[in-house]
Amino acid sequence: MLTAMVLLVLWLIGYAGLCWVKPFAPCRKCRGLGQVERLGKVRMCPRCHGRRLRLRVGRRLHNHWRRTHQAGAES
Repeated sequence: MLTAMVLLVLWLIGYAGLCWVKPFAPCRKCRGLGQVERLGKVRMCPRCHGRRLRLRVGRRLHNHWRRTHQAGAES
């Protein structure tokens, strides 16, 4: 049990570091190409709008926490 907890903490630290160093990841829908093929036609990716990147979930959570903290500190 202790080993699992240590591994979880190490994984979280690694993921937090990854989100800090590289906050964007390739889009999952188009695999970072910016376009998808649908019904034989090539179209712009509806998820990333052709930008090829998406904000990581951990970075999105961090940004939300930071905005909430700043809004509370301003009051």
